[in-house]
Amino acid sequence: MDAIEALRSRRSVRAFTATPVDRTTLQIIVDCARLAPTAINIQPWEFVVVTDAAVRKHIAATVDHGPFIADAPACIVVLCKDTKYYLEDGCAATVNILNAAHALGLGGCWVAGDKKTYVDAIREIVGAPADYNIVSLIAIGHPAATPNPDKRPLELVLHWDRF
Repeated sequence: MDAIEALRSRRSVRAFTATPVDRTTLQIIVDCARLAPTAINIQPWEFVVVTDAAVRKHIAATVDHGPFIADAPACIVVLCKDTKYYLEDGCAATVNILNAAHALGLGGCWVAGDKKTYVDAIREIVGAPADYNIVSLIAIGHPAATPNPDKRPLELVLHWDRF
């Protein structure tokens, strides 16, 4: 899939088939994440790919807006060292994960991590060190449905030279 087509057609997917995502595909997705832009090239990120169904169910029960994580064949947890721009760097990696998954014919949905009350519990579930911030959790899998919500038209969001 062409990059522009991928960016224009990607949508959040919250319903997945039971078909597993192979390890090589997940590695490709994480490889794209590690190549995301990063302030001063610090690359503060680490990625935990959760494919164990029991662990995904535990994660889904812990977060407040991600019950679909239990049904997704994989969940990628994006963590970052506590650097000045960890949130920006982790978000860039998260977007790369979503776009790479879509380009590979998969769906995904971003569940918030940073500043959420459940971050300590998620760190414990995935065995991450306490000094890492949970930026996001991304459900990944084969879409059971392809949502297509309306997006605001370009002419309503684009401004030239001034707002």
